[in-house]
Amino acid sequence: MNRHHSDDHLVAAIDLGSNSFHLAIARLDHGEVRRIDSLSEKVQLAAGLDEHNNLTRGSQERALACLARFAQRLQAIPAKRLRIVATNALRQANNAQHLMDQAEQILRQRIEIIAGREEARLIYLGVSQTMVTEGRQLVVDIGGGSTEFIIGENFEPLLTESLQMGCVAYTQRFFADGQIHAKSLDRAIMSARQEVMAIAESYRDMGWDSVIGSSGTIKAARQILLQNGWASASGGISHEGLAKVRERLLACKHVSELDIPGLKEDRRAILPAGYAILQGIFDELDLAEMGYSDGALREGVLYDMLGRIRHEDIRDRSAQAMMRRYHVDAAQAERVTATAERLFDQVAPALRLDDEDRDLLRRASLLHEIGLAISHSSFHKHSAYLLQYSDVPGFSQVDQEKLALVVGNHRRKIREEQKMLLIRSGSLSLLYVCVLLRLSALLHHSRSRDPLPAITLESDGIHFALEFPTDWLQTHPLTVADLAGETEQLRHWGIELHIH
Repeated sequence: MNRHHSDDHLVAAIDLGSNSFHLAIARLDHGEVRRIDSLSEKVQLAAGLDEHNNLTRGSQERALACLARFAQRLQAIPAKRLRIVATNALRQANNAQHLMDQAEQILRQRIEIIAGREEARLIYLGVSQTMVTEGRQLVVDIGGGSTEFIIGENFEPLLTESLQMGCVAYTQRFFADGQIHAKSLDRAIMSARQEVMAIAESYRDMGWDSVIGSSGTIKAARQILLQNGWASASGGISHEGLAKVRERLLACKHVSELDIPGLKEDRRAILPAGYAILQGIFDELDLAEMGYSDGALREGVLYDMLGRIRHEDIRDRSAQAMMRRYHVDAAQAERVTATAERLFDQVAPALRLDDEDRDLLRRASLLHEIGLAISHSSFHKHSAYLLQYSDVPGFSQVDQEKLALVVGNHRRKIREEQKMLLIRSGSLSLLYVCVLLRLSALLHHSRSRDPLPAITLESDGIHFALEFPTDWLQTHPLTVADLAGETEQLRHWGIELHIH
């Protein structure tokens, strides 16, 4: 292994795409992410979805074999410096968890299934960090199962969307037998136009100054245009160039006959579908030209990880945005958060809680009352629903599920099955985070602005002992009543709460 692979400043990202799996290893160099190694394999996970939306055994075997090869490149990467994201195919697969369980054993790291708009945000981050343009830019990324559209300015995405169309999915839908006909090509183009039509008006209203494409399909199309002299004067993709590609496609009856300079063998079968989606986007958005950026999802993941390392985590900005959107009582949220963090610091070593658990508790404390914007009755359930099903930049589906579980169980009655759900979703640490939020919210039930006294908490995981200053509880009978009720509730989870 090269010497630089043992450097403590290395980070790595894996993108489990619907068409290809990508690994990127980079060095953090004075605030920049410099890629030093990469690996990509065509796994075509989306092609392995059967009629019941389950991944076939063959597709899972291809995926796991690929990841085993990736794992050999990751031996010197600390777990906290590796991030793995999965996109549309695993969003759609009913048996995704089965594959992820095996993959996580191979990679020894958690896999995050990210929502379409989060994928779009990360793609824009990757493009904007690797290609500087003036004004607003429209970024388009055609993947194997979905296509992302982002309008952004500088490093900030302004409008994000993910549409259910991709080169692997469209190959199965319109070109499954490999035959190429004008009729099937036009049907695929029209289908792509219909998908884009749903977002076209809002995107045109915002407007853009330049158009950038990223990832494999657009890279392959541009390479064909460059090799054949069909690219625009600036080396981009144009209507005229796409018309030449259509001519060459229709000159063949089957994908096996495609022999176009610049077309790689592993792109041959999906070229008609990729062309159709790209043509549909050009037609529906009335694009004149599209440039290309090497930055994509994996680069965006690397830069997002750099932000987390620098404590510039987009998830904290998203939490603040949600607080504003749902008119959270910020003072109350900060009081609960401060108490939660004080309690956390006292028991974290004994309960083996780490920085990620602390971050989760802090965000749950800030957001536990967002459901009040809907109704006071059972607001914790409304809060949980909003956290689980909203598009929240920076959060994976697993992140949101954990937040929703903690917030949804932070008050009122609890049951044994809720404990099991918490443990299945995040081990015992998630259960302990939930207990800490329950205690913190309870201690601020009165919403008083008066600061709490110095409270100490000790725990061995089964017993939680809260100690208050002498005589304080005597002057706060409502808190005593709340703590008595909480003692009864926590027994349902096998936890003994002791008050001193």
